[in-house]
Amino acid sequence: MEPLMAIAIGMLYAAAIFLMLRRSIVKLVIGLMLMTNAANLLIFTSAGMTRGAPPLIPEGMLAPEGVVADPLPQAVVLTAIVIAFGVLAFAVVLIRRAYEIVKADDLDMMKDTDT
Repeated sequence: MEPLMAIAIGMLYAAAIFLMLRRSIVKLVIGLMLMTNAANLLIFTSAGMTRGAPPLIPEGMLAPEGVVADPLPQAVVLTAIVIAFGVLAFAVVLIRRAYEIVKADDLDMMKDTDT
């Protein structure tokens, strides 16, 4: 399962970089979204794709029994999802305001304005 996930993550990163190098600011934001999704999948995959029980320690034991799930990557990815949503919301508002002023979504046309 990990080699298949590695290929999928690589394809997501490639598509994100391709879109971020386009001149359209909308494609830039879509590429940014793909990049955050690829990073989240990379964190999940690097933590291991094995299923396990909750990491609860029985009473009187020093360590959990059997295979347990690691909660740290899940917490990191959940935090990253919330941050990515905030960045996306800010970018959408910024794009809308820039489009109202410039009347184009081309990044080359946006850098020539002094308004």
